[in-house]
Amino acid sequence: MTLKATPLNSAHRSLGAKMVDFGGWDMPVNYGSQIEEHNAVRLDAGMFDVSHMCVVDLKGANVRAFLRGLLANNVDKLQIPGKALYSCMLNPEGGVIDDLIVYYFSEDWFRLVVNAGTAEKDVAWMQQQNAATDSGVTITQRRDGNDPIALIAVQGPNARAKVWQVLPATQAASEPLKPFNVVIVPDTPFGEVMVARTGYTGEDGFEIGVAASQVEALWKAFAAAGITPAGLGARDTLRLEAGMNLYGQDMDDSVNPLDAGLAWTVDLVSERDFIGKAALQAKGQQANFVGLILREKGGILRAHQKVVAASGNAGEITSGTFSPSMQQAIALARVPLDVAVGDTVHVEIRDKKLAASVVKLPFVRNGKVLAV
Repeated sequence: MTLKATPLNSAHRSLGAKMVDFGGWDMPVNYGSQIEEHNAVRLDAGMFDVSHMCVVDLKGANVRAFLRGLLANNVDKLQIPGKALYSCMLNPEGGVIDDLIVYYFSEDWFRLVVNAGTAEKDVAWMQQQNAATDSGVTITQRRDGNDPIALIAVQGPNARAKVWQVLPATQAASEPLKPFNVVIVPDTPFGEVMVARTGYTGEDGFEIGVAASQVEALWKAFAAAGITPAGLGARDTLRLEAGMNLYGQDMDDSVNPLDAGLAWTVDLVSERDFIGKAALQAKGQQANFVGLILREKGGILRAHQKVVAASGNAGEITSGTFSPSMQQAIALARVPLDVAVGDTVHVEIRDKKLAASVVKLPFVRNGKVLAV
């Protein structure tokens, strides 16, 4: 099978990146040292090619009403242009079709950024619901067709300052942005640029959308400004330290957001109905989603390892790694409801049962270790 490639593929190869098959995409896992890339983001500024993710523009007079029924979070929280919202899109059983960010630009234009591996499924589901509700929304994915948008995430304590070195025309508009806000700047040397103060690492920074034809030039300009290219390996340890879910690993179509630690994104308070709401109300929360820190030597925490509570009830790790920032093995785990922060559980690693502490997420935020 031929792997898909982002517009930055040749740039990655020219930097000597180790390329891997990531869900059918030819992507860099690192450029030599995953640890150095991880630390660059925690201490300075790093950048990720996230062009495999998919921008989807939804336009029309009924977009807000359409999204009210499509998403578990409430788009009525978005009343000021430039605001963004994190949400899950559910199936009728309450399982997560995808997690996404929705950006509000105007009453007839909302933009979604969805995951790479789910994009085709997502767009097909949106089109199906659009037809079923006769909403008349125009749904345009901006990754594979005409007029594609590429994405670079620049993250770290110095990320914003270094972005402004390269894109000074964006500073006036983006400097006042609070987290989860976005602005589009039309006139830069790289054309129109979307600057969103969002990210996936637990650090400050921007996610930047630019015409695919301009993204390699922008990438090289960022590199010249001292922003470190970082691969998928660092992206995974950073997001895990930040306690952020990865679709396909910590949740999927068979897991509802209440059991994935995402109850805070689900609006069950308002009278608004949405796809999956009735299933969530009927089933309720069946598991807790927590952080684990391994307290005994003898292994690394990995996905699907069994977690046994003091009661004898069992759960499992959904994501695990060795944390470069904490120098400890950490994990995200779905555990029985009788497991609480502060408890000790045991993780089955091969033929051993090793003690681990249950901690509140995140492990690390803005360069500081929060869970000990």
